[in-house]
Amino acid sequence: MSAQEYDVTLVVPVQSETADVEAVVRAYGGALQRAGRRWEALLVYDGVRGEAWEAGLGLQAETDQQVRTIALHKAFGEAVCLSSAFEHARGALILTSPEYVQVDPAEIAGMLARIEEGADLVTPWRSPRIDPWLNRVQSAAFNGLLRIVVGTQFHDLNCTLRLMRREVLEQLTIYGHMYRYLPAIAQNQGFAVTEVKVRHLQEQGPAGLFGPAVYVRRGLDLLALMFLTKFTHKPLRFFGALGGAGMLIGGGIALWELIDRLLGSGESGLYQRPLFLLGLLLFVLGVQLVGFGLVGEIVIFTQARNLREYRIERIHE
Repeated sequence: MSAQEYDVTLVVPVQSETADVEAVVRAYGGALQRAGRRWEALLVYDGVRGEAWEAGLGLQAETDQQVRTIALHKAFGEAVCLSSAFEHARGALILTSPEYVQVDPAEIAGMLARIEEGADLVTPWRSPRIDPWLNRVQSAAFNGLLRIVVGTQFHDLNCTLRLMRREVLEQLTIYGHMYRYLPAIAQNQGFAVTEVKVRHLQEQGPAGLFGPAVYVRRGLDLLALMFLTKFTHKPLRFFGALGGAGMLIGGGIALWELIDRLLGSGESGLYQRPLFLLGLLLFVLGVQLVGFGLVGEIVIFTQARNLREYRIERIHE
């Protein structure tokens, strides 16, 4: 089958030797087949070999290249796996899946219907969730915070079973852990993003509280996403707000200590007052942040011709 004859490319990042790639391909490939779609599958091995690798090679031989494998020489992470797959995908639509059957394959037909109705990207909302209650609480809290900070309406950005037009990936750049937030970034760029409820079948991975590094990383990702969606073209507003707050608080503290010293209510010099030094530090930090914002504005001004925060859906002539 030639590249032009594929409707959907199923992309599966494989990051563990216990990945059930055969079940994923047969489940979601079968769902695409029943929906009347011509499909292919790309299995991207993130430095993984062993049983999962052998299973992928077996599927490739069995299906006569309808299933293809990509091997990375070491672990680079999910975003790199997906980026490498998108470069070799031949379908007009891209369906991404975790390395196990997380969502009922019967839901694929509904996701395809949303694409036919005009959506550019369909992201699932696992409901009801069947994983441990503590995981559900953490997920709900994180997605709720995301809706408040970024202004999205999504409820389950942790689920990576997504269906999208390849134009979404051609016009957006994903890196690091940003693939998790692709629906929010795509919506901010003007793509039509739809969330649909799906039946949750199983969940893999750790249960309970995660390590401190995970929460720190999620917090930094949230900060980065807020900046990318709201302040990419106006960095001075972001850094200026933080810097202004630092200057105001630090200046107020330092001024209070200075007045207190001048009125003679204390015997110690200003250099012996920790609050005065803290105020100066906050004030200087605020000035630096405002400077970062000004530099960012200069960069945006000089590169304005190459930056675009809109997309043209079609031109009527």
